[in-house]
Amino acid sequence: MKPSRPAPVWLFDLDHTLHDAGPAFRGINAAMTAYIERELAVDRSEADRLRGHYWARYGATMLGLIRHHGVRAPHFLHDTHRLPGLEAQLRAHPHDLAALARLPGRRYILTNSPQAYAERVLAALGMRRLFDGVIAIEQMRMFGHWRPKPDARMFRALCVKLRVRPSRCVLVEDTLVHQKSARAVGLHTVWMQRWLGRSAAAQGPEAGLALRRKPVFVCDRIRALPALHRVRPGPSHRPRSPQR
Repeated sequence: MKPSRPAPVWLFDLDHTLHDAGPAFRGINAAMTAYIERELAVDRSEADRLRGHYWARYGATMLGLIRHHGVRAPHFLHDTHRLPGLEAQLRAHPHDLAALARLPGRRYILTNSPQAYAERVLAALGMRRLFDGVIAIEQMRMFGHWRPKPDARMFRALCVKLRVRPSRCVLVEDTLVHQKSARAVGLHTVWMQRWLGRSAAAQGPEAGLALRRKPVFVCDRIRALPALHRVRPGPSHRPRSPQR
């Protein structure tokens, strides 16, 4: 008789994975643009450009502002995520709550958003009790440096901290560049497409990728949380690095 495998550990992105983040993103983007205008003394067009450029380059607008402009992270996060009326814009479906509750193993939120924002969203969705913890951007510092998604060093360190092999760790995420990095470390990747448009709308090499296509670094595609019961993480088949 074969020994049973340990239960997987589930890492869930928050926005556009567990809920439709369109309204929240519009508010956050507007707040970030206003913050950059005010703190850097630039016009709105330049503020928009910097916001998008730093997100694409570093995985988080905040990192570019810290590195190039000396912005303080707590001040930026607090100022850009106030979002009055956020809770009224959030909805959860009973079948999503039931699907999460049925998943075997530990479940965590892994988000580049600040802790306070993540807690507000989860409480409004009625999902907080379904997760063992929230790993927000404030917890993604290593040796004095910020390492948010898609930093592979953060994924490796997180697996060590959670005492789980990467092959038994499942990342459920809508952003392909995060999936690519996680898969290179050995995680099982699940691409949530529910709130994406006709394409992945990602920046970088995967920009405009049709949803019907599955990149080699994506293990499974889903459009609803109940489909997670079909996900079977197994031994890691990490993609080989290209020969140079």
